[in-house]
Amino acid sequence: MTAVINFKNRIFNGIRGRLSRFIHKEDGMGVVEIILITIVLISLVIIFKSRISGLVNTILGKMSSQANTV
Repeated sequence: MTAVINFKNRIFNGIRGRLSRFIHKEDGMGVVEIILITIVLISLVIIFKSRISGLVNTILGKMSSQANTV
């Protein structure tokens, strides 16, 4: 009976230790950082919308005109 209790305690302590290390890990990016990066990217697209659309239109126009030569 004591061996079963010791086995259960070892398993419980092992799971608790792994869970504790997982919770306190700070390796990955957090949600706040991802939201801030997204906001900055959206802001840049809104600010430079006319330049981006002009550039895309120029590139697509060149591609369509040169597609006939291939």
